[in-house]
Amino acid sequence: MTNSTKFFANQREQSKVKTAILTKYFGAWTQILIPRSRTGRVAYIDLFSGPGKFETGENSTPLIILEKCVKDDKLRKSVLTIFNDADPKFVEELQKNIQVIPNIDTLTYKPQILNSVVGDEIAQIFSGMNLIPTLAFIDPWGYKGLTTNLVNALIKDFGSDCIFFFNYNRISMGLNNPLVKEHMDALFGPERAGEMRLKIKNLTPEEKELYIVNELAETLSNNRANYVLPFRFLDEKKNKTSHYLIFVSKHVLGYSIMKDIMASESSLKDDGVASFSYIPVKHIEKYQNVQLSLLSQYERPLDSLGQDLLCTFAGKTLTVEQIYQKHHVGTPFTKPNYKEALRRLEEETKISADPPAEKRKIIKGVRTLADTVKITFPPKN
Repeated sequence: MTNSTKFFANQREQSKVKTAILTKYFGAWTQILIPRSRTGRVAYIDLFSGPGKFETGENSTPLIILEKCVKDDKLRKSVLTIFNDADPKFVEELQKNIQVIPNIDTLTYKPQILNSVVGDEIAQIFSGMNLIPTLAFIDPWGYKGLTTNLVNALIKDFGSDCIFFFNYNRISMGLNNPLVKEHMDALFGPERAGEMRLKIKNLTPEEKELYIVNELAETLSNNRANYVLPFRFLDEKKNKTSHYLIFVSKHVLGYSIMKDIMASESSLKDDGVASFSYIPVKHIEKYQNVQLSLLSQYERPLDSLGQDLLCTFAGKTLTVEQIYQKHHVGTPFTKPNYKEALRRLEEETKISADPPAEKRKIIKGVRTLADTVKITFPPKN
């Protein structure tokens, strides 16, 4: 049994979280992009689709996406789907599984199913095409086929985003493995990969993980032209990171939507701030205890955010929405986090709001703070 075959033997809890993040974003993305598409069409591409089902009977992402399309009139008429897998057996099983989806024939565009090895040729094909708005999902077993060129080719056109599963352990082990040097160079770029091979030798495991993920984000950001957002998964059997789900987009709106989705799927929150990670239940208590010990030493994250806002916007007046848009990229904070941080500053009379607190409604015990409320920050002392 190959590794990829073992993967589809049963659905792990982390796979359910990964699927939830993907399908929630697909729903939000299609609602925004279909009306804005010049042709009225959008595409969903899955380059490592698998057979569509786990051996235990649960649907995997291809069937879940198609079922969503069948059930929604707008999606049924507008979404093109392309599924690919290098394993001919998986392709055959996927075709059979798709055929038995109820009302699958009502889709305007019949699902396209390909049997190709993902490599440089695929990246070059996408690079040379003008894509309609496309959401691409890349979930390789390891790293073969996953390249920066491929991701950039998939997101280069209007409304196109990419989500991929990043096997941290295999990348971490592969960086200094000469047998997979070509794959590592294709993912990080030869120059950056060369620098990484030297630096990781002197890092602790925690430092190494942070460094590798940051370097990947920097590579994909294309000199900050793209927005990159990672979500971490802990191994269910071991108390360490196994994978990251990485989101890449050229538009801040997609980044903001995905940030909200990933925050909602996070296992832990500290002072309302999401961990952007899935932690199996048996490991949660340890991480909660670590967070509680940290809270006794440091201020709460939203208090720290408030202090940063006081410095960043000193002497300025902006709406809540403007504050969020100008500040949130590259932080773990969502819009509700910003509103809570601003409410605390207002209660402490460190900022002024228009309209002020006494003129705003209280809902479920919380003073409202609409996006249009104007916040005035005092000048620096």
